[in-house]
Amino acid sequence: MAQNTSLYFRIVEGRNLPAKDSGTSDPYCIVKVDNEVVATATVWKNLNPFWGEEFTLHLPMGFHSLSFLVMDEDTIHDDVIGKITLSKEAIGSQAKLDSWMNLTRVDPDEEVQGEIHLSLELLKDTTKSSLRCQVIEADLAPRDISGTSDPFGRIIFNNHSAETSIIKKTRFPHWGETLELELDAEELNEEGTVVMEVWDWDMVGKNDFLGKVTPVLEGWFRLLPLGNNEADAR
Repeated sequence: MAQNTSLYFRIVEGRNLPAKDSGTSDPYCIVKVDNEVVATATVWKNLNPFWGEEFTLHLPMGFHSLSFLVMDEDTIHDDVIGKITLSKEAIGSQAKLDSWMNLTRVDPDEEVQGEIHLSLELLKDTTKSSLRCQVIEADLAPRDISGTSDPFGRIIFNNHSAETSIIKKTRFPHWGETLELELDAEELNEEGTVVMEVWDWDMVGKNDFLGKVTPVLEGWFRLLPLGNNEADAR
């Protein structure tokens, strides 16, 4: 596949979608290429929606996958109905794809994409030690039709934790904050893992998980889902 490629696609219709709200749903479709996103209009109270919308997305060099997520729009929190994911290889192997595809179920905590820029430093003196984490900025994937979140970061080590401030309505938070965890001397000799989590703050209901990473020193780190402990630093 060429380095600069544009993908044209048309989201035609859906059929036999599950009911999420009193026997019906309000479906719309989000299309993501890594962290880029476009969305269709919402079709109200319909389990067989017709969208008929056309889009063109730029496929960046080294992109991972193209995902179609069908969502049910709600006043408080949109629900995920299902998704289709096409790999880079599947897209590049054929010039045209035109067919019905079955939606698969989605675990919201597994729908993680994005990166966070961190710097870690371990400080020691004769009386105390501390772990200092500079939380610089992030590039986050959208979680709903608004295309934004209210993100905050939380660093965790053993029984210690600290949080950044909440930045409202953005996918590209710039915190520029330093979090410091004071540690007991014996903790430095124990096994422990530093974890940075990113959450979407919600006024009503629970906060939404956006990703986590186990950072080492300084760099950009790819956010991972709850069940994955691998880190991809650059």
